[in-house]
This record gives sequence, structure tokens and C-alpha cells, in this order.
Amino acid sequence: MPQTRLHLVFGGELISTTSHDFKDPSKIDVVGVFPDYPSAYDAWKSAAQKTVDHAQTRYFIADLSRLREKPTADDK
Repeated sequence: MPQTRLHLVFGGELISTTSHDFKDPSKIDVVGVFPDYPSAYDAWKSAAQKTVDHAQTRYFIADLSRLREKPTADDK
């Protein structure tokens, strides 16, 4: 059975357009967790399009499977 690669879509207002730091982390919008990249991309695109007029608002896709993978000798 293939491994599920979970993806988290989240976003919010950034400190500036050149930063990846959130202005208020308590207000991060968690869109959801998705079982594959294509569905996460669709959710990301939808959320991003809703905030197109807000230059400092950005949405991101995080590959959660990287967090649960066991470290290898190369990672140490």
C-alpha cells in the first residue's frame, strides 16, 4: 500500500510582502489537511484567490509527511 503524503494548507497576513513571518500567528487560517498534493493545491489556489486584493496575505502548502519520516544518517 502506498504511503499517504499529507499536505497542510494554511495562510494569513504577513509582516511584509518580503517576509514569511506572520503578523499575528494566532490568526493563521488553517484551510485543512489533504491526502495528496493536487487536492492541497486546489485548496491553496481557492484560498489565495479569495485574498488576491490583500498583498500581505499569503497561503502555503506544507508537506506533513516530511515531519513524520524517520531521520536518516545523512540528517544527523
